[in-house]
Amino acid sequence: MAWFESLLTGRTGALLLDATLETLGMVLVSLVGAEVFGLVLGTGLILWQPGGLKENKPLYAVLSWVVNIGRSIPFVILMVSIMPFTKLITGTSIGTVAAIVPLTVSAIPFVARLTETAMHGVEIGVIEACVSMGASWQQIVRYVLVPESLPALIAGAANTGISLIGYSTMAGAIGGGGLGDLAIRYGYQRWQPDVMLASVVILVGMVQGMQFVGDRLAARYRRH
Repeated sequence: MAWFESLLTGRTGALLLDATLETLGMVLVSLVGAEVFGLVLGTGLILWQPGGLKENKPLYAVLSWVVNIGRSIPFVILMVSIMPFTKLITGTSIGTVAAIVPLTVSAIPFVARLTETAMHGVEIGVIEACVSMGASWQQIVRYVLVPESLPALIAGAANTGISLIGYSTMAGAIGGGGLGDLAIRYGYQRWQPDVMLASVVILVGMVQGMQFVGDRLAARYRRH
């Protein structure tokens, strides 16, 4: 790996460092945003589903349909189509900050469905026992659904983060910055395959790191 170490020095090393930090920033911020909104949306799906604690079949049907539509739109198309909304939120439609908006929007439906699946795994007997003791739906969500499904939620967050790493490279290819932008501008357009390879190595390292942290955290809370 001597070539990789030499590549990290000088101007190319600075470019790789900046691009790596930009990618990490995009992924982590969008992951937090997607988890917040997706967790709320997924919990709503659980509560409003047929036979749920707050059963509302029409609302569930509409919400489930919206989530499925959101999961079906390719990221590049989504990113381009919501540029006016992105510009309204961030003041610009290009760059690292602007890329966070479509990244977050694209991940919310996935998180919502993963949350619904994770909470479906909670033993129905535990929920029924809480209901029989007079617990409100808010208490059941806070003290039963979330804690019991936490390992699955953490594993889902890790998978979402890995998907966002891939999406961030596509965002970089159309002006979003980060390693994707660096790989295109230097690795492809300027024909510097070492920069392309270094970008891939760093991205693989990010994916491995995200998966490792997710697995460890999920295992820890699963034991608890």
